[in-house]
Amino acid sequence: MAQDLLRMRDVALTYETPRGAFTAVDGVSFSVREEERFVLFGPSGCGKSTLLQAMAGFLQPARGSIELAGRPVRGPGPDRVVVFQEFDQLLPWRTVLGNVAYPLRVARGMTEPQARAEALRFVRLVGLEDFANTHPHQLSGGMKQRVAIARSLALSPRMLLMDEPFASLDGITRHRLQEDLLALLQSARTTLLFVTHSVEEAVLLGDRILVLTSSPGKVRGVIENSASGGRDSASAAQVQRAVQELLAG
Repeated sequence: MAQDLLRMRDVALTYETPRGAFTAVDGVSFSVREEERFVLFGPSGCGKSTLLQAMAGFLQPARGSIELAGRPVRGPGPDRVVVFQEFDQLLPWRTVLGNVAYPLRVARGMTEPQARAEALRFVRLVGLEDFANTHPHQLSGGMKQRVAIARSLALSPRMLLMDEPFASLDGITRHRLQEDLLALLQSARTTLLFVTHSVEEAVLLGDRILVLTSSPGKVRGVIENSASGGRDSASAAQVQRAVQELLAG
C-alpha cells in the first residue's frame, strides 16, 4: 500500500467575524496517500475549501496539525499547487504558452527556451497546442481551466489541490475535463486532493471520498471507491448511494 503523503490530525479552523470567532471545521483527521486521488465531499459551507486552503498553507489551524511528507505545513510551497474555480487565475497579458512557462522560470529557474519547451509539452497534453499563442480573454472557460491545469502539472508538485475547478462549466465541458484530468494524473503521477459538492464528480474522480458534515465541518466517514474512473456504472450508483447515506447520517 502507498505511503501517506499528507496527514491532518484533529484540525480546527476558525475565522474572526464581527460576532466573534467562527469555527469552520472542528476535529478533522485524515490522511492522503502518495499518488492517490482523494476527494473532500460535503454540502456547501461545510469547510471543504477552508481545509484545502489550510493544506495549501494559506491558513494556520487554531488546533491540530497538518504534515506533508512528515513535515509541518507552515505556509505555501512549491510542493503544492492550487487550481481554483475562478477562470481569472491566468495572467491576461501572457499567452497560453507564456502562462505555463512563466512559473517554470520563476519557481524552477529555467531559462526562457527551457521553460517554453517544457510548457509546450504540457500545453499539448491538455490539447491546446493550436492555441499556444492565444491570450486568456480569447479562450472559453473550459480552455482557461485546461491552461491552469497544464501550468500546475508543469511545476511537478507533490500534491495538486483543486477547489471545485469545474463547477462553473457546462455539463459537457465539465465531463470532458474530468476525463482529461484522470488521464493526465496517470501520466503525471501526482497526488490529487479534489473538493466538490457533486456526488457524481466525487465518485468519478476519487479513489477515496471523505464525507463532511454541515458546519462546523466534521468527518462523517471515508469511503473506498471501487467505481473510481467510471469503470462500472452499476458500482458507481452503489457508491453514490453509500456517499449520500453517509452524508444523511
